[in-house]
Amino acid sequence: MPEPSTERWVEIANTFYDKTNFPNCLGAIDGKVGDSNVFKESCFGKKLYSNQLKLPELANLPNTNEHPQPFVFIGDEAFALHSNLLRPYPGRGLNDTKRVFNYRLSRARKTVECTFGVLANKWRVLHTPIQVEPDFVDEIIKSCCVLHNFVRRRDGFNNEDTETNMLDDIEVRGTGARTQGTEVRDYIAKYFMGPGSVPFQFQKI
Repeated sequence: MPEPSTERWVEIANTFYDKTNFPNCLGAIDGKVGDSNVFKESCFGKKLYSNQLKLPELANLPNTNEHPQPFVFIGDEAFALHSNLLRPYPGRGLNDTKRVFNYRLSRARKTVECTFGVLANKWRVLHTPIQVEPDFVDEIIKSCCVLHNFVRRRDGFNNEDTETNMLDDIEVRGTGARTQGTEVRDYIAKYFMGPGSVPFQFQKI
């Protein structure tokens, strides 16, 4: 699992867009711990927040020629909003623009949510409890990712539509990268209602 170069990030974003219709997206992240500080303290999180991932420069979204946007990762409500990390709009009673954005993000996140389901279907999983030493956790996760990528390349990928999640949490507004994240999310939400719209999105909100 070599660390992606800037050129490789662009390739990943292009593939992700082809399969999910979510632009400038470098991948989906997921976690079972609700504390966003856990992610921030991880090796990947530290590199993301300190701009050490060699991410591509701002780029125009498909079918536009102005207002270039950053490349982003997408996550659920457990992650804090950031200029390079988008999450759904929180709360109920959202307008159509926000509901469409949440649906499109949820649909794109399906790639990470089904990862281990795919592995379980393609590889026999032992049902006996296994004790894992903490030192080997990173290696096990990387191995699962490698196996997952192998299965995807061999068998292809079928992205099924998912319903949007209506989230009841409080959006904390701040300054800096979080405020920029709000602006990026708002821009992409409007983009999904215009040049970035897809015919089926309005049937899902």
